[in-house]
Amino acid sequence: MGQQQLLLVILVTIIVGIATVVAINTFSSAADSANLDAVRQDVANIAASAQSYYMKPTQLGGGGQDFTGITFNNLSFASDTIDQGDLLSALNANGKYVLSAAGATQFTITAHPNSDPDFDGTIGDAATNTMAADVTRDDLSWTDNN
Repeated sequence: MGQQQLLLVILVTIIVGIATVVAINTFSSAADSANLDAVRQDVANIAASAQSYYMKPTQLGGGGQDFTGITFNNLSFASDTIDQGDLLSALNANGKYVLSAAGATQFTITAHPNSDPDFDGTIGDAATNTMAADVTRDDLSWTDNN
């Protein structure tokens, strides 16, 4: 009877260990997925705010039907840090966002999620897993490398 109990204890320990490893991996995947979803939502919020900026007359602080000169100071976006050098990079808990190629009718938002292993949490970070969105006055098109 002692050997059966010992075997049962060992078997239960192995099963609990395997279940723990599976749970840790599942939680990690879910956290990464949640971060990517949050970054996508942030990009959509930036695009909506930018489209509002585009439509607003210049006398009211908008772009007057022009994206040229758009910065994060013109947008309603919850960021922790805005790069004061060019005002085109912002950082929040979800990742880093960069505005580029701002022309009269279109610009690009590039997002670097903080779930990327190369992300170091700074404005000058060059994380490799990115998502980008091209924004026009009434459209948003995505490129997602995740």
